[in-house]
Amino acid sequence: MAHFSGEDEVMLQAMLRQLFQSVKEKITGAPSLECAEEILLHLEETDENFHNYEFVKYLRQHICNTLGSMIEEEMGKWTSDQNQDEDFGYDTVVQHVTKRTQESKEYKEMMHSLKNIMMVVVESMINKFEEDEMRSQERQKKIQKEKSNSYCTDNCSDSDSSFNQSYKFCQGKLQLILDQLDPGQPKEVRYEALQTLCSAPPSDVLNCENWTTLCEKLTVSLSDPDPVFSDRILKFYAQTFTLSPLHMTKEIYTSLAKYLKLYFLSRENHIPTLSAGIDISNPNVICLLKKVRLLNEYQKEAPSFWIRHPEKYMEEIVENTLSLLSVKHDQSHLVSQKILDPIYFFALVDTKAVWFKKWMHAYYSRTAVLRLLEKKYKSLITTAVQQCVQYFELCEAMKADEILGHSKHCGRLLIYTQGRRLFPIKLKNRKDLVSLTDLLVLFTQLICYSPSCPKMTSAAHLDNYSPASMVTEVLRILCDQKECAIECLYNNTVIEALLQPIHNLMKGTKTAPNCSETALIHIADILARIASVEEGLTLLLYGENMNSSDEKSPTGAHIIAQFSKKLLDEDISIFSGSEMLPMVKGAFISVCRQIYGTCEGLQVLIPYSLHESIAKAWKKTSLLSERIPTPVKCSDSVSSVSQESQNIMAWEENLLDDLLNFAATPKGLLFLQRTGAINECVTFMFNRYAKKLQISRHKKFGYGVLVAQVASTAAGAIALQNSGFINGLITELWANLECGRDDVRVTHPRSTPVDPIDRSCQKSFLALVNLLPYPAVYELVGNQDLPNKAEYSLREVPTCVIDIIDRLIILNSEAKIRSLFNYEQSHIFGLRLLSVLCCDLDTLLLLEAQYQVSEMLLNAQEENILETSESHRDFIIDGLSVERNHVLVRMNFIGGPMERILPPRVLEKGDDPYPWPMFSSYPLPNCYLSEVTRNADLKKDSDLGKLLLRFKMSDKQTEWIENCRRQFCKMMKAKPDIISGSALLELLEKFVLHLSESASECYFPSVEYTATDANVKNESLSSVQQLGIKMTVRYGKFLSLLKDSAENDLTLVLKHCERFLKQQQASIKSALLCLQGTYAGHDWFVSSLFMIMLGDKEKTLRFLQHFSRLLTSAFLWLPRLHISRYLATDTIESGIHPVYFCSTHYIEMLLKVEVPLVFSAFHMSGFAPSQICLQWITQCFWNYLDWIEICHYIATCVFLGPDYQVYLCIAIFKHLQQDILQHTQTQDLQVFLKEEALHGFRVSDYLEYMEILEQNYRPVVLRDMRNIRVQST
Repeated sequence: MAHFSGEDEVMLQAMLRQLFQSVKEKITGAPSLECAEEILLHLEETDENFHNYEFVKYLRQHICNTLGSMIEEEMGKWTSDQNQDEDFGYDTVVQHVTKRTQESKEYKEMMHSLKNIMMVVVESMINKFEEDEMRSQERQKKIQKEKSNSYCTDNCSDSDSSFNQSYKFCQGKLQLILDQLDPGQPKEVRYEALQTLCSAPPSDVLNCENWTTLCEKLTVSLSDPDPVFSDRILKFYAQTFTLSPLHMTKEIYTSLAKYLKLYFLSRENHIPTLSAGIDISNPNVICLLKKVRLLNEYQKEAPSFWIRHPEKYMEEIVENTLSLLSVKHDQSHLVSQKILDPIYFFALVDTKAVWFKKWMHAYYSRTAVLRLLEKKYKSLITTAVQQCVQYFELCEAMKADEILGHSKHCGRLLIYTQGRRLFPIKLKNRKDLVSLTDLLVLFTQLICYSPSCPKMTSAAHLDNYSPASMVTEVLRILCDQKECAIECLYNNTVIEALLQPIHNLMKGTKTAPNCSETALIHIADILARIASVEEGLTLLLYGENMNSSDEKSPTGAHIIAQFSKKLLDEDISIFSGSEMLPMVKGAFISVCRQIYGTCEGLQVLIPYSLHESIAKAWKKTSLLSERIPTPVKCSDSVSSVSQESQNIMAWEENLLDDLLNFAATPKGLLFLQRTGAINECVTFMFNRYAKKLQISRHKKFGYGVLVAQVASTAAGAIALQNSGFINGLITELWANLECGRDDVRVTHPRSTPVDPIDRSCQKSFLALVNLLPYPAVYELVGNQDLPNKAEYSLREVPTCVIDIIDRLIILNSEAKIRSLFNYEQSHIFGLRLLSVLCCDLDTLLLLEAQYQVSEMLLNAQEENILETSESHRDFIIDGLSVERNHVLVRMNFIGGPMERILPPRVLEKGDDPYPWPMFSSYPLPNCYLSEVTRNADLKKDSDLGKLLLRFKMSDKQTEWIENCRRQFCKMMKAKPDIISGSALLELLEKFVLHLSESASECYFPSVEYTATDANVKNESLSSVQQLGIKMTVRYGKFLSLLKDSAENDLTLVLKHCERFLKQQQASIKSALLCLQGTYAGHDWFVSSLFMIMLGDKEKTLRFLQHFSRLLTSAFLWLPRLHISRYLATDTIESGIHPVYFCSTHYIEMLLKVEVPLVFSAFHMSGFAPSQICLQWITQCFWNYLDWIEICHYIATCVFLGPDYQVYLCIAIFKHLQQDILQHTQTQDLQVFLKEEALHGFRVSDYLEYMEILEQNYRPVVLRDMRNIRVQST
């Protein structure tokens, strides 16, 4: 362009006129100049003739001449740098090369030159516009004549012929090239013809009529021995692939594929043999690999655009590919003399078979591939499996690349249903058909028997192309496809194949000589993936036949646990001293973690005491990390010490993570607390949480369930506080609710919340609800006063639970109110939190005893009164007064769903938006109590005789007990309402008396108790117990069960109980507040029993003495085992009650099987079923069930056994399933379960269901309940 002549200017003007003439209608129709510019800018998208305009061709050729060599250089550099990247694609190349080109000096110079030239041309056209218009037709004819005589020089050629410089590629020129490409022509002539062909636009070449003949010539020329000539042809092919549409590139692809097929079939070509291997320095091999690589690159790119074209194009490409790959040579000679087939070369250039992965990904192409494989090319599958088998049998290192390719192809096929239908297949020299299972077993064996890859370091094997790594990757893919895994992997045969190396190692033998640490890590990775899925876990725990009684062959879980324990205890000497031993240990503990992280898995692994072995290893590693010397500057040992310390710290964190996962289940949490590492584990969890790291590779949900489990115990709550978890959570809450610590400038004011709890605070609210069940509240709040400061800074951020209560709930001073930026919003948050906390009656009594919460709320209501006259006062109805009214009713009235009415928290439409009466003093309005319940006749004494007649005494006490149970079930199903009042009292008395006289039914020994009322009269009860007595009497009087004098009698009963239980308690010293004295909460079971006994003190005490000998007392009467000497010492020190580590453990275990959707809903909500069940059971379902249902709950557990406590909770979850799923979607499941009564639930309605559960689970559940006294595993 440096020599821009007058002729060039005329030519450009003509081209521009042609362009404008073609788009004249579009431009003149534009409503504005801007629209006309837009039309021209998007002309390529809208004009199908765009690429035929001479001006466009001129620009394209000019760019090619100026920047072509630079673009080719960049593409060469990029592809050579990226040749190991399986994700390398066409789009990536285009983006990279385009960016580098636009940044280049040549590009800027070209644009500057073009701009100057076009300015000259356009200015000239404007000046001569009228003249040009008059001569337009004449000039147009002239331009048409000049089309074949225009000049376009090529950088690579000095020829001045008119043919070489044409803008249009005509038929005559192509014929000339065909003649010049003939093998008989001189070398220089053929070079020049090929150079001309490469310089021409590929679309022009492919549109010529002689294209088919040219294609044949090119195919012949591909065999030219001259590597430079061959490279130029490949360059033409590459340009065609890049720049042409699919129907054109398909022709080129077919041509190249057919050439390669003929090449491999020809006996004249010297194709390497298996024994000789591939010499990549051989020019012929290099040339062949280039051609295979070019074909493979197109294979990878084709799926990205072939769906936009007719199916026949795609099918032709697939057909030609499979036809090429199916090429086989004569197999009559020895295997070692076998000539390498095309698949071997494809395995070299695309080791991971990325092309096949892409082709199988989309249904569009997958269907065609699988159809052709099944109908015409099944031999390919047979060959692939045959080679895998031969590789396994011979185990020759030179065949590594072969196995890689074949294993990838087979693995990709197995993912899809249609691909699996290709099996079983018949192999040569093998009688039996090869099934899917056989192939999977072969893959697992290859992990151990294939040559070892290099030793891995911590991040190690990202691009590992060893056979073991590649086969492992195939198995990983299969594991991640659930349907495929169930059909292929989850069977005893495959699991046994995976476990075989472990068997050998534990026996002290190494049947597989190459079963290295790396192979074991691969096996553990596959086992962990299997264990992370429910079906896979079941297979590992119980095998395929869950009901089998054959204990001679242990299941996979037992073998893995035994091996992991031996590794941890260093009982296996084979790998002793290996640098990779911690990685092997970590990999297998990770498998165990998937197992013991579930209730059913933990039950199976209990005998192995893995928590003790892991804790021991952690303590040892922790000591090592303390002894690492401090690196000295300028010392040679700095790097080695640093690496050693990093490895030890990583192993220590790994072990802490393993211990932490015991907290996923109630019983696992007990084991964790026994190790003494709970503080370190929770701190580790908080550090990961603060860094927003995933809880575990295979876990689907976050930290919510773990936190809910840990917070359900006293020691766990202390650990959460010490770790900074609670502090961090409260700080985050305050930043969303009020302000953060930093005085950040606010550029956009916050939106005004429209919900009582803003969405920004919802997550923190639910986290607090999870964190604050009664055991946690008692440890974090018990015996502590509120700060009640005279002044609070506006930037003073709360750091603990006491601060939250002080700043958000009990706002009893102007200083507290003034310290809040968003007083109403923040106080409503606090009241909502108080409402949820007070659903746990023990928490309610504690807050009431320590902080007089009700009095504070009543005072606040009093201040919210508007005096309209001397005799008339109205409450101001606002968000806070409505919220306080709701909380006051919830705190002061006890009753189930049919016994009390809770006022709504929202206003109604109409003249009376809030018809519910507010109050600011006692007594509370009776409108919140159900009239139906209060007036109901609870006495069924007339039916007592009929009922008792069914319980005839028998000579054999065992028969009488079983008869009683059968009759009880019958009456519960037929007339459940009869079992109440006096009838229930007498039934319980008689039944428990006779049970206590049966040695087989007694679990605890008899304890002599002789104290009188006078002995206990002067003893004091805790303030929580005293408030609980008042609450009980108030509820009993409402139900017409108790009289005014009942308060003194219940006080004496509770004092006697404390004295009686104290005789059976162990002496213990503990930092836990709940273990420093009597039972921390109120005794809700004794209060319930006192009401069942209609306030009769003597009957209550007599019943309790008999009842205390029964196993059921351990689970219904929670204070019964408070620091009891009948429990193991480490269980007492943990502060965890058997109801938690036994009952709720089995509730979670059964829930997963019986109501799986509910179990999943809990995990999705980050909440633990054990926490809400512990609350229900602790307070005997008060406020959740009506009184008669509470009686039926107690009677059912007494008559039918303590395991019915578990079955009842499962029945409740089954009853609530739809509600639970709905509230999981609205993200308030915790609040719903804690605040809402169990509407519509009746024990009698679910008794049959509970009997079914008993038949299925009693042997396991009741056995574990009986083992609580010796549970020190």
